[in-house]
Amino acid sequence: MSILQSSSFGVDSSLVRHVRDDAGGVDWCFMHANPPQLYHPCFSERLLNELKRSQEGIRRTLAADNDPHAGIHHLVLASDADVFNLGGDLALFSKMIRNGNRGRLLDYAKLCVEVAFNFSRLYEDRVHSIAVVQGDALGGGFESALCCNTIIIEEGAGMGFPEVLFDLFPGMGAYTFLTRRVPAARAEQMMLDAKVYGARELLEMGVVDMVVPRGEGLNAARELIRKHKRIGNALRSMNAVRQACKPVSLEELLSVTTQWVDAAMRLNDRGLRAMERLVRAQQKRAASVYGGGEQVSLVG
Repeated sequence: MSILQSSSFGVDSSLVRHVRDDAGGVDWCFMHANPPQLYHPCFSERLLNELKRSQEGIRRTLAADNDPHAGIHHLVLASDADVFNLGGDLALFSKMIRNGNRGRLLDYAKLCVEVAFNFSRLYEDRVHSIAVVQGDALGGGFESALCCNTIIIEEGAGMGFPEVLFDLFPGMGAYTFLTRRVPAARAEQMMLDAKVYGARELLEMGVVDMVVPRGEGLNAARELIRKHKRIGNALRSMNAVRQACKPVSLEELLSVTTQWVDAAMRLNDRGLRAMERLVRAQQKRAASVYGGGEQVSLVG
């Protein structure tokens, strides 16, 4: 049995439950932990900053490991909520757009893509990231799953991009990462149809890697990690090959998200009112069904 160390990096009420399994070479990052009352499980600035601190902690740990034969390290992204993530902080978007505060919106967007880039390529070829999607992943939630190397989704969960409902497009990595899994035409269709795709449909399209029964996502991740330990050198090589053949650069992500900010600042009142209706719907849903989330043991 591995020895697990739980850390919130000095913040007792952290929204990220970070469990480090040093013996197994795994970091488990659970979003939406320790939620305040009426919490909205989206990518708030607070959640993004805490995820970034977790990523930086992992990077420092790996940098201190000078073993040239070190194997693959796993980073698992999951959620303590009943959803994976509902996406960007739409209430913040609406406020910044109505106030004409482009700089603040751009800062938020840059933070989003930095976190996304880290999940895709945290430390050279050493890290294999796994998204465990146990509830809906919408907008930025879908993007955060896409930037991981492997996506495991449970039956009953769905993923999609609702941004077109308020005349915007998903601009925090959707095109970059989705076109590495499906043809560009299909990616553009998915980014503009506002459809929430079911688990089996996503598997058939090649968007996700595994569909498992409800409640089995974390077990599936543990089993995958166990299998990966036997092929750690091969996985490191594949990470390097993937980056060489289909590179993901932070510069590309920042360029796209700057376009997203410009598009957001052009939204008219009709688009903003549609965004605000979606905010209210999400907040109502969160108030009625969201709980603190049961913390699941990572070792069987």
